Amino acid sequence: MQRIRLRYTKRGRLRFTSHRDFQRAFERALRRAEVPMAYSAGFTPHPKVSYANAAPTGTGSEAEYLEIALTEARDPERLRLLLDESLPAGLDIVEAVEARTSGLADRLTASVWELRLDGVEAADAERAVAAFNSAEAVEVQRRTKNGVRTFDARSAVASLESAGADGSPADRPTDRPCAILRLVVRHVTPAVRPDDVLSGLSAVADLAPPVPAAVTRLAQGLFDEETGAVTDPLAPDREAEAPEPHPAAAAAAAKASA
Repeated sequence: MQRIRLRYTKRGRLRFTSHRDFQRAFERALRRAEVPMAYSAGFTPHPKVSYANAAPTGTGSEAEYLEIALTEARDPERLRLLLDESLPAGLDIVEAVEARTSGLADRLTASVWELRLDGVEAADAERAVAAFNSAEAVEVQRRTKNGVRTFDARSAVASLESAGADGSPADRPTDRPCAILRLVVRHVTPAVRPDDVLSGLSAVADLAPPVPAAVTRLAQGLFDEETGAVTDPLAPDREAEAPEPHPAAAAAAAKASA
């Protein structure tokens, strides 16, 4: 059985696609591309697809990951192209590697986010960021199915900085100021999301964008405590050496090419 790991995006209007909607679209793409999927056992077999830490509905992403299991070996790049052609524009398969290591989910310990705040001056954003970073704890509330939950949004934030202002449009045209924030947040329990950090900025500095922020995940991977960087989770698979073919298989391949 071959395992392939894929990185895909949610861009533009497709950021409003829920995780369940993406699952349905991806399984249709698997059928259209005639991918030889492995299936689970039981009365209702389903394709073996493992999704890892999907972004919340309404946020864009350049770094979503999943893994599929195949019954027959396929070239990862060829498979990527076939699947990408079978998905709508905006849900793009941008990378595929053969899984040669274990623990992809364990390597997703932090995310890098970009928050575009339309209608917010860069100076106001910088003051709010400074207040947030200087706080020992920033309590925020989130409504859950079990009621309102209060938790600290500060402890999970590895870094938060203002990237200044950007006059270019995000997902909607505007001639108003637009402040840009860059956020690195650890994946903890309970999960701290970008909207929780925005709630924290409102709590400590009364920062309230006039329109909802445009949020995009730029990367996710293993957090390096020494450098503060978020590393590429597919790098170990690319760097691992392919296993040596069995002697009988190598002889057969040589005979076929002769």
